[in-house]
Amino acid sequence: MQEQAESLKLKIRRALQLGRALRFVWQSAKGWTIVNGVLVVVQGVLTLLPLYLTKLMVDAVTAGVVAPYKGAAFRHVLLLVGLMGATILFTSLIRAIAGLVSEWQAFIVTDHMNDVLLAKSIEVDLEYYESARYYDTLHRAQREAPSRPISIVNGLAQIGQNVISLLAIAALLLSFHWIIAVILFIAVISGAAVRLIYTGKMYRWQREQTSTERQAGYLNWMLTDSSHAKEIRLFDLGPLFMRRFRDVRWKLRKGRLAITRRRSMADFTAQTLATAAIYGSYAYVAYQAMWGKITLGDMVMYYQAFQRVQGSLQGILSNLAGLYEDNLFLSNLYEFLDLKRTVIEPVHASPVPQPMQSGIVLDHVSFQYPGGARKALEDISLTIRPGEVVALVGENGSGKTTLIKLLCRLYDPTGGTIVMDGIDLRQFETKALRREIAIIFQDYAHYHLTARENIWLGNTGLPPDHERVIAAARRSGADEVISALPRGYDTILGKWFENGEELSIGEWQKVALARAFMRDAQIMVLDEPTSSMDAKAEYEVFQSFRQLVSGRTAILISHRFSTVRMADRIYVLKHGSIIEGGTHEELVRVGGTYARLFEMQAQHYR
Repeated sequence: MQEQAESLKLKIRRALQLGRALRFVWQSAKGWTIVNGVLVVVQGVLTLLPLYLTKLMVDAVTAGVVAPYKGAAFRHVLLLVGLMGATILFTSLIRAIAGLVSEWQAFIVTDHMNDVLLAKSIEVDLEYYESARYYDTLHRAQREAPSRPISIVNGLAQIGQNVISLLAIAALLLSFHWIIAVILFIAVISGAAVRLIYTGKMYRWQREQTSTERQAGYLNWMLTDSSHAKEIRLFDLGPLFMRRFRDVRWKLRKGRLAITRRRSMADFTAQTLATAAIYGSYAYVAYQAMWGKITLGDMVMYYQAFQRVQGSLQGILSNLAGLYEDNLFLSNLYEFLDLKRTVIEPVHASPVPQPMQSGIVLDHVSFQYPGGARKALEDISLTIRPGEVVALVGENGSGKTTLIKLLCRLYDPTGGTIVMDGIDLRQFETKALRREIAIIFQDYAHYHLTARENIWLGNTGLPPDHERVIAAARRSGADEVISALPRGYDTILGKWFENGEELSIGEWQKVALARAFMRDAQIMVLDEPTSSMDAKAEYEVFQSFRQLVSGRTAILISHRFSTVRMADRIYVLKHGSIIEGGTHEELVRVGGTYARLFEMQAQHYR
């Protein structure tokens, strides 16, 4: 009883998935869907007309053979031939129009599905990007999303057309002998059953191999992308990764071929049974014609009707099997689209204070990454006052960047609270909060766009040619770099596109820093902002550091203590906890971790 209930639930769920796919298609291309439906009906009705005209023509020729006046009989035959030709031409025209409509609809639906997929990718929280399961889910969705919805629509259209054709011809065959219709149905359904069975097997196999497919994609990316090109050549890693790529692809190919081989044998068996049944029916029709029970025209018509019915039944059952397959694989897309956000938007958002009055307070904040074995932050309490420059120092992995992610609400704390002017950050709309934060992470993005666009992306609310683009570049030191490029600010950065110019790591960092300066935000966060700059460039940036953050609250993460000492307050983190806090002079006097690290670094400059 429980198994029956589960089976019913599964059928209901798949029916709902089918309805959801149809809604996607309807929402993206209403007009084209209506036109496609009309053409399906017209094509289905046109199926019967050539059959009947063929019967009339054969009978007219047969009658003309014994007719005393051949001319009149031949004119009748010519009229029927002309009607047949006109019908074929009209059918071809409708088919061509239907193909054009279907292709255009497919373009629109595919683009719409890509938009849906990209929108969901942007919507999901950063948490998902640190999960291997998420990448499996994304990979499956990307594989199915562009083609499956329109495949479902085309399948339904074909089913509709074949059903109309079948209904039109069914009365004709039933009038001849009902057993013929039954035989043809049984002959065709066996092939569809084979496809349904092996579609399920292939679906389950592909889900099991998602991680392996991603491994193959990763190896291919490493061998072809510029980010690994230098090391692959210097360490001669190409042959190693190629062998691994071939091994993974062989594993995938072997599994797929095993299923395909078994399916082919089952298909051949079903086709053998179908062929025997169909040609047995042909023999029966020929027997009826020879004994004069039907005319020669009737025999030709029934032959063609058998072929059409066989084709229509095969089309219906094949498309039903395809529909089952598409719907089955679309569950991969819905699995991705149904991912829930973990950073929840407030129902009634509070306005972000402008300007801040009392500042930001972290009260016993703890955080553990999903699936992580340890806490990234534990019992963090600190206050950042308006206009204050705060520095965070510590070894890699001590939790500095994680703290910034919480402040930007890329994650929510797993314990404690973060408030701004006494209001929990979770009460703010995330977009409104992030507009008040200008940030450059140490793993900043390289946008293969023009230099101007690279900086403008920091504040797209302004026009790309706004004067603040150049002003931000001057403040970060990027203006000198960009002005020396062949097309200045209109030069494409990076080598992915034609006429692009590559920058050094330090030059890219200046551009990223200018992007952060574009935003008119209350809070400036600089995560290792000069780590890739030479000593001269770093000196120039921090000579004007106070001016750069004038009137703003600034949070600085750096391993360079010559930079850190300019902060109003410094916090030292270790294993996710604050172990020291104070001004540079206070921490040096205490003689703790900060003083020891500062002294170690200072020795290199003496």
